[in-house]
Amino acid sequence: MANVTIVYYSSTGHTWQIARAVEEGARAAGAKTRLRKVRELAGVEAIAAKPAWKEHLEATRDVPEATLDDLDWADGFVFGTPTRFGLPTAQLKQFIDTLGPLWSQGKLQDKAAAAFTGAGNVHGGQEATLLALHNVFYHWGSIIVPVGYTDKLLYAAGGNPYGVSFTDGRGKGLPEEKLAAARFQGQRISRFASILAAART
Repeated sequence: MANVTIVYYSSTGHTWQIARAVEEGARAAGAKTRLRKVRELAGVEAIAAKPAWKEHLEATRDVPEATLDDLDWADGFVFGTPTRFGLPTAQLKQFIDTLGPLWSQGKLQDKAAAAFTGAGNVHGGQEATLLALHNVFYHWGSIIVPVGYTDKLLYAAGGNPYGVSFTDGRGKGLPEEKLAAARFQGQRISRFASILAAART
């Protein structure tokens, strides 16, 4: 049985929906999970100007914030973020920048790693954001577990081999195909996290 941590940032809730589906998939595969958000860095005025942003913060105020222990505990981890100009959000990047102590002790290496993202339009930088997160995993010595084209349901979700990605539904909920792909990603990371955990002992 693997320990899987899902770390995400979400402003209006779409990335949070994907994060929860990833967790569902990991649990269905037998993993113990921790779902963690990163700290909000935006100012009160910016958040208040967008009602959906403020509502989402209120709705998820009880979700614990990610800590170094959550990554130390994990055999595998999945990072999720909206894309900002083809890069992860500042909120997620700030958390990543705190992980130096774990990296320097080798506590992130040989662990399964994956990522998911979303953007406002189909070609909004999703793949660039996933690859940017993969660059972080290379530095850590983590083992990247892409979804690839390993299941037909991934084609229905858009066929992004680097990780699950979505496009903002502009007021509509995320389609079931995207959530199914996220659950699959959770199952896949759990499987490889278990293999790697056994190899480390």
